[in-house]
Amino acid sequence: MAETGRRIAHIDMDAFFASVELLRYPQLRGQPVVIGGRGYAPEQREDGSYAFKRLRDYVGRGVITTATYEARAFGVGSAMGMMKAAKLAPDAILLPANFDAYRHYSRLFKEAVASIAPDIEDRGIDEIFVDLTHVEGETRELGARIKQAVQQATGLTCSVGITPNKLLSKICSDLEKPNGLTVLGFDDIPSRIWPLSVRKVNGIGPKATAKLAALGIETVGQLAQADQGLLQDYFGAHYAAWLARAAHGIDERELSTSRESKSISRETTFERDLHARQDREALSAILVNLCERLEEDLKRKGYVSRTISIKLRYDDFQIVSRNVTLPQPVAEAAAILQAARECLKRVPLQRKLRLLGVRASTLETPGATVYKLQAVQGDLFD
Repeated sequence: MAETGRRIAHIDMDAFFASVELLRYPQLRGQPVVIGGRGYAPEQREDGSYAFKRLRDYVGRGVITTATYEARAFGVGSAMGMMKAAKLAPDAILLPANFDAYRHYSRLFKEAVASIAPDIEDRGIDEIFVDLTHVEGETRELGARIKQAVQQATGLTCSVGITPNKLLSKICSDLEKPNGLTVLGFDDIPSRIWPLSVRKVNGIGPKATAKLAALGIETVGQLAQADQGLLQDYFGAHYAAWLARAAHGIDERELSTSRESKSISRETTFERDLHARQDREALSAILVNLCERLEEDLKRKGYVSRTISIKLRYDDFQIVSRNVTLPQPVAEAAAILQAARECLKRVPLQRKLRLLGVRASTLETPGATVYKLQAVQGDLFD
């Protein structure tokens, strides 16, 4: 196989957001902790100790960003509604998300890995792929060095999977969490990969898992032995072929080490439904904040944008979006705000809103004149 000589690592930070919070509040180690929501910051007492909120105190429509492994033992997980989670783990500690801190530690972790292996594909705030093929050193020793470098730079642990390709490494980084290191070759697939649920394969989602289960296929090994014609009947030729290759650990994708951003967006789901008229002041403040944060993102990444979009989710979960393409690129919050307001004029605002978002696309590096405006005055939802 063409990929046999490759060494690809997937590095995944362990319960990243929660672990960053535990650096700040080490007294919470070993306890169930949930991250999410807003306005539930701990109160510092006169003696310097903290009074922490409990999940049972939460009221709202927010979702969990992440949770410690102790909280996950109660069935609590990312993207679960906070009110639902409160029924499962009412005594779990509740902390608000602090994305500035998460971005800081994300940068430290990636810089630490890059000092050992510079060929990195960034997959998000807490995970990366790394090409170790041409990095000197024995594979397991390299993995241990990476883990040590990350811990020294951040005080946090990560889990590492090293295999001949991205698909297998993604699976393996999850096999020995937390603080795991799994090294696997093609010869290990029958013993280590085939007994796993098909859901462990990145690219097989809940719907495909349910359809496979209806065919009596629940493990990767059963998928590897499945009749190809049967898979084609249920999934079509293209996806069936991919399923067969994935079950045998075949993945020839290269790392994308110079991926350009196609768009940058900011959005927020409200604690309660808001109406454009009754809650005009609150919605205006939220929109201004989103535009200011989008300006920060654009400037940090070195982009300007020619297309600004808004996204709304109504109380009936319907989503609408509108965009405007500008004659000159923008990066300033006031100009983004002006464009967002133009988009808002083209959507009905009679229903209550659950979510508001702003996106910058058609990105380019500064060169042309950047369009600027003075700060926009007045109500944005008038």
